[in-house]
Amino acid sequence: MNFKKPVLALCFGASLMWGCGSKGGSEGDNLFEQGQYQEAIASYSDELASRPKNVETLYRRGRAHEELGDLESAKEDFEAGYKINPKNVKLLLALSNLYQKQDNFERSLLYADYAVEVPGAPATAYFMKGRALHQIGNTEEALKEYSNAIKMDENYGQAYYYRGVLKYATKKRGSCDDFRKASSLNYKAAETALEKYCQ
Repeated sequence: MNFKKPVLALCFGASLMWGCGSKGGSEGDNLFEQGQYQEAIASYSDELASRPKNVETLYRRGRAHEELGDLESAKEDFEAGYKINPKNVKLLLALSNLYQKQDNFERSLLYADYAVEVPGAPATAYFMKGRALHQIGNTEEALKEYSNAIKMDENYGQAYYYRGVLKYATKKRGSCDDFRKASSLNYKAAETALEKYCQ
């Protein structure tokens, strides 16, 4: 199985987190939502010229860089925001996701671990921690974190899918149940897993 397929879904999840936090929206936000990432970066840079420590704008500019595939610039913005507010869960998860994309699973785990320590951390924090542990090979802890994500959000299709993948790989029971649940939640990769492993 290809364990690197979650990148698009993680980007989508990060994008949803970004969208949920904005009300009204700035010019940069509107440009971002229209897929005009380069223009959004210019707008966010203008905002940061007068408010260089605005963590939300640093995060959003980083997301625009990430959408363009400029992970180094994204990392610079996320890390700059992190230095200002090390408890900002969106930044912590963005850094975890970015390091996941770069196959630096230890750093991904580090930032996911910081995120789960923040009171009120979302299910995504536990999922990202599970993904990093999974990639490192710490399967028992990864299973626990996927289960924690599911406890927090019983409709987290991606968490069911990856828990199922891990159960299947480690010959534990319940992988097909997890694939079925993920499929019922419209997580597309689960349909393929059901066809391939649960006939």
